[in-house]
Amino acid sequence: MTMSWEENVRRVSPYVAGEQPKDPKIIKLNTNECPYPPAPGVAEAAKALAEDCAAMRLYPDMDAEPLASALAKRYQVRPEQVFVGVGSDDVLSMAFLTFFTAGKRLLFPNITYSFYDVWADLYRIPYTMVPLREDFTIDPSNYIPGSGSFAGEEDEVGGIIFPNPNAPTGVELPLDEIEKIVAANRDKVVIVDEAYVDFGARSALPLIGQYDNLLVVQTFSKSRAMAGARIGFAIGSAKLISCLKDVKFSFNSYTMNLQTIRMGTAAVEDEAYFQSLTSRIIATREKFKKDLAALGFVFPDSRTNFVFVRHPQHSGQELFEKLRERGIYVRHWNKPLIGEYLRITIGTEEEMAAVTQALKEIVNA
Repeated sequence: MTMSWEENVRRVSPYVAGEQPKDPKIIKLNTNECPYPPAPGVAEAAKALAEDCAAMRLYPDMDAEPLASALAKRYQVRPEQVFVGVGSDDVLSMAFLTFFTAGKRLLFPNITYSFYDVWADLYRIPYTMVPLREDFTIDPSNYIPGSGSFAGEEDEVGGIIFPNPNAPTGVELPLDEIEKIVAANRDKVVIVDEAYVDFGARSALPLIGQYDNLLVVQTFSKSRAMAGARIGFAIGSAKLISCLKDVKFSFNSYTMNLQTIRMGTAAVEDEAYFQSLTSRIIATREKFKKDLAALGFVFPDSRTNFVFVRHPQHSGQELFEKLRERGIYVRHWNKPLIGEYLRITIGTEEEMAAVTQALKEIVNA
C-alpha cells in the first residue's frame, strides 16, 4: 500500500500573531507596533532608490554592509560583530538553528515570547520552560549550573534564551543578574532578546566585550517604527557572528533587499529622532500606568512599549471582549497563569486617552 505523503510532513503548532484588522477606525494596540512614522531619512532613502531603479538589477550586499557598519558605529563594536536579518524573528531562528542543535536542552521562561517553543519544536531542540517567580520576575538561580532547573542535569543543558524586558510581562531583569547567568554558562550560548530594551531598560551590550558566549538581539520593529521593513540584528563576538553567517549563507545569501538596507541605515543615522520617539512613548506609558492604577488595575512595572494588566473584579476575557466591542484591539491569551491579563500596546496620547475612557466605562458599569 502506498504511504500517504502526509505521513512525511513535519508537524508543528505554529506561532499565532496578533490580528491585523482592516478597518482604519480600529484602535490597534495588539501587536506592539510603533504609533508614529520612522525617521524622515527613511522616506528619503526609499524615494532616492525609486528614482534610481537601475540599482535594483544587482543583488544586494550579502552582509548588508552599509547597515551593519551603521549599527557597529552606533553601538561601538566592530562590523564583524554585527549580524543583520529580516526581522529579529529571522535572526533568532538562525540562532536556534546555529547554536542549539547538539541534542541538549534549551532553557527559557515559561511565560515569554511564544515563538521560542515553536522554533524548538521545528528544529527538534529539547527544551525546558523555567517558571517565573509569582511576581513575573526571572529567578537567575534557575539558569545557573548546580541549582534550580540545572540541578543534577548540568550536562544536559545546551543553551539559554530569554527576553529582557520579558514579553508579555514587560518586566526587566537587572544587568547584574544577566551577567550572573552569562558568567555561569561560559560553555553555552546565552541569548538576550532585547526587542523592547529601548523603552527604559538597560541593554546587555556592555557585557559583549567580556563574554564571547553572549548574543544580544534587537529589532527595528518597535523603537525605530519599521515593523513593515523587517529588520533585526544581533551583536556578539566575531566568532559567534561568523557561525551565524555560515548558517545564513547556507540558506540564502541575499535575504535583505537593497531598499531595506538603505532605509535601515537612514534610521540608525538619525539618533535625535530615535531618542525623541522613544521618550515620547515612555512618557505616554507612564501616564497610562497612572490612569490604570486609578481605575484599580494591577500590573508589573513595564519597561517596554506595552503594559500587562489585570483587574481584580473583571476577567481578562470580559475586558478583551468589551474593548473589542468599542473598536479597541488588545492582546489576550487564554492560557494558564496569564489568562486574566491583557497586553496593551502604547499608542498615541489620543489613543491611550480613548482606552482609558473605555476601561473607565467598563469597570464602573
